[in-house]
Amino acid sequence: MNRIDETFNALKNKRAALMPYLPLGFPNIQTSRELIRVAQDAGADILELGVPFSDPLADGPVIQHATQVALGNGMTLKKCLDLVQDARANGVTIPLVLMGYYNPILQYGLKKFARDAVEAGADGVIVPDLPVEEADALQDAAREVELHVVFLAAPTSSDERLKKISKATRGFIYLVSLTGVTGARNDLPEGIAAFVTRTRVVTDKPLCVGFGISNAENAKRVAHFADGVIVGSALVSKIGEPENAVESARGFLAELREAVK
Repeated sequence: MNRIDETFNALKNKRAALMPYLPLGFPNIQTSRELIRVAQDAGADILELGVPFSDPLADGPVIQHATQVALGNGMTLKKCLDLVQDARANGVTIPLVLMGYYNPILQYGLKKFARDAVEAGADGVIVPDLPVEEADALQDAAREVELHVVFLAAPTSSDERLKKISKATRGFIYLVSLTGVTGARNDLPEGIAAFVTRTRVVTDKPLCVGFGISNAENAKRVAHFADGVIVGSALVSKIGEPENAVESARGFLAELREAVK
């Protein structure tokens, strides 16, 4: 069984999964390597690992900046897979989900990407700019090696589209809490709990909420009605400069872990 499924099965009816997002190669490659291990040690249940891309359409200024820094550090898709492999070799056992845009994956080769990702130790992939209607080729390649392709749904998604996404996604559904780009907000968007409830009507798959969760209090509120709490921009902001990155991340993740328990 895929590690993602094992994790949600273990947490079912107990608590929400803590799912931090880390951009690979930020603030530098060595610190990025350390942050993956720190995330597990601090209580992350599943870790999303961002693959840098030059035109990150779904990302706000914080992650865009991190992406540019990572690209400046020489990060490529192949180097991202190398970091996943390194994490596994150094005792990281939690599910690792790559999050990246379609063009680098397509250029790499879909079957080669799926195979190499699983061999490196990845469990899933999220591709924000790949709609479910155009994902057959990637899904076919991923299914052959048990790599889960996770799809996103937005508050504007119709019930029919939610059914289509539910049928296609594996592992969980990534519920975008708002229309717009990533970025920490002070308050949760209105209607997010209702969106989760509406989606539960059409699926029995885990529902994980991301975009805009900025602090432990917001994480705690989302954990009451979702199966997973995804925190990206707020964590990336905490990382800051390399000399403070590890301890800053450790402290913030510990707060989030306490909030979702």
